[in-house]
Amino acid sequence: MSRAYSLAYLTAYTCTPPEMIRVASLAGYDFVGMRLWPNAPGAPQQFLIGKPDVLRETLAVQKDTGVGVFDLEIIRIGADFDPAVYRPLLDAGAALGARAALIAADDTDEIRLVDSYAKLCEFMLPYGITADLEFMPWTAVKTANDAVRVIQSAGRPSNAGILVDALHFGRSHTTLADIKAIPRELLHYAQICDAEAGTHFTTVQLIHTAREERFLPGEGNIDARGLFEALRFDLPMSVEIVHKPRMAGMSALAWASLCLSSAHQLLPRRPL
Repeated sequence: MSRAYSLAYLTAYTCTPPEMIRVASLAGYDFVGMRLWPNAPGAPQQFLIGKPDVLRETLAVQKDTGVGVFDLEIIRIGADFDPAVYRPLLDAGAALGARAALIAADDTDEIRLVDSYAKLCEFMLPYGITADLEFMPWTAVKTANDAVRVIQSAGRPSNAGILVDALHFGRSHTTLADIKAIPRELLHYAQICDAEAGTHFTTVQLIHTAREERFLPGEGNIDARGLFEALRFDLPMSVEIVHKPRMAGMSALAWASLCLSSAHQLLPRRPL
């Protein structure tokens, strides 16, 4: 039994899709996660949708390296959510063999959010891609318990999932007991990084750290070891570590390699 590691978009955000797969292969990752849909209008993303030449090159590099695409970013559920808007993202994900899509909840009307999430899961079923709801303290789904409640209220669709990010575990009112209580079948992958833990941060501070200044595992005080011991050992691990000031002086390969090495020091690929 061994743990698979995936290179998250933010860890290699300057790379195009084919470049990212090459970097992942050279650094020793098994998968990559791609942001083919921006997290806000005009925000950074990787451009592949509607670009058949990029898709062909990406598929060719996948075949050459054996590196797969694990997850897609990002689907945001707002008040006026329509899952069909994301058909191009899911079509691209299916072509790439993606397994999961990251779902963010922005709708504070929980009844409507539950209905939208259920509709999204139904829409995604033919694609064979799971809908992994990420709890984040500045969104409508702030904790692991919130995520479980939304999914249970949605009827626990067969392709539902919960994404556990070490950063959001360490900065939300989520305990190790809450993590252990997540039904195992809802866990498809998790994200590793480090930071200063606590629930005292402003929304601006939370978002800044998440998108620009995460620490390598062991550099902060999030109980990442306890967190990942609470999750099953073979859960695929997405290495999501962005620190823009430090990354500015390094190549994408050097940074991706350092991040994976740090993750291995905390969580070995195989059980001891």
